[in-house]
Amino acid sequence: MNQKEFFRNVDEWSDICLNDERIDLEAYDRYEVKRGLRDKSGSGVVAGLTKVSKILSNKIVDGEKVPCEGQLFYRGYNIHDLVNGVVRESRFGFEEIAYLLLFGDLPDKDQLERFTRTLGYSRTLPTNFVRDVVMKAPSQDMMSCLARSILTLASYDDKASDISVPNVLRQSLMLISVMPMLAVYGYHSFNHYERGESMYIHRPDEKLSTAENILRLLRPDMKYSKVEAHVLDLALILHMEHGGGNNSTFTTHVVTSSGTDTYSVVAAALASLKGPKHGGANIKVVEMMEDLRKEVRDWKNEEEVENYLRKLLHKEAFDKKGLIYGMGHAVYSKSDPRAEIFKGFVKQLSEEKGRLEDFNLYSMIERLAPQVIADERKIYKGVSANVDFYSGFVYSMLDIPNELFTPIFAIARIVGWSAHRIEELINMDKIIRPAYISVMQEEEYKSLGDR
Repeated sequence: MNQKEFFRNVDEWSDICLNDERIDLEAYDRYEVKRGLRDKSGSGVVAGLTKVSKILSNKIVDGEKVPCEGQLFYRGYNIHDLVNGVVRESRFGFEEIAYLLLFGDLPDKDQLERFTRTLGYSRTLPTNFVRDVVMKAPSQDMMSCLARSILTLASYDDKASDISVPNVLRQSLMLISVMPMLAVYGYHSFNHYERGESMYIHRPDEKLSTAENILRLLRPDMKYSKVEAHVLDLALILHMEHGGGNNSTFTTHVVTSSGTDTYSVVAAALASLKGPKHGGANIKVVEMMEDLRKEVRDWKNEEEVENYLRKLLHKEAFDKKGLIYGMGHAVYSKSDPRAEIFKGFVKQLSEEKGRLEDFNLYSMIERLAPQVIADERKIYKGVSANVDFYSGFVYSMLDIPNELFTPIFAIARIVGWSAHRIEELINMDKIIRPAYISVMQEEEYKSLGDR
């Protein structure tokens, strides 16, 4: 068989799959199956219980569910209060909030110091791991590189398959600590071997915060401003956790329930987060904005910007998918609290970076897009900017390359995954196994010669 014949066969079989595997959408209503584990209002099907976090997007008024301003709680604490506490004292909060999510309450000064020192101590990789694993087969796909590195770390762990809580906690703390190194080193390897640029392998500093270390590892001169580090720290806090029902966290619960090891669970969660409908959305926002700048002559002209947004919805602009990226959320309707928090700090950073015009454009789109969507689409709930709308803009102002946008999300979200994995291990007694209704037709078997 030659290559031409191989691909001809693949094309033919693909057509068979497309024709034979398609299920009539009316069948979902007929059998009362909720597509995407969501009902017609968009609410998720209840699949479990959690004490890690909570999302509020509606309230009951006179017996009816009414949309409200979005709220997010970590272990019972409102995300606004957590962020304000960190900002008010002008300190880094990633480590403090990680402690909260893992152990259920805010640490005192001694607990926080011990936890921070533990993470700093754990920021080491096995001897020659960067050379033998990270630098081998470099790829633009940073999430796949991350997953490969995580799975390979299991080979260096004598207790890789031990799922006792103390061992899983040890593994989780190690992975939280080394994830920034794996992501940034993976990028530098790709940038060197595939793009011909210089490669930098800086060692992390035990005394610095996670946000500071990310910038230190990424930049050739290891330098960054205080504002840059604090805004990145804030981004990590806001991306750290978002309820048990998001795709990658649900994946964490599902895979954990099978009894498998921590490395396999995190690799599975990374595979989920990688998708453009989940963690990859902020890249799409940045790419959409780049296209807008090319297509719209005057960015300050609201009419021209609005026309572009309508073209997006009509599948006449950008990627022709009919979406305004960064607008709308599966849960929130009136507002995403993470986006609301982000916006104030984004303006501060844009002023420092001389990109206030870009910020004004983002603000204009945040205001216009919900109106345009309401005009063009039948929607069952309100539409507002989500956290991805601003996070990509923030990362670009921090000179973080597009290839690292989703890995930065993973660096934060692994804390939530770890908390949910431990919660599942403590409470699990059955493997998660939802039911599917078969709509196939039974066939009578025919021998090979009679087909």
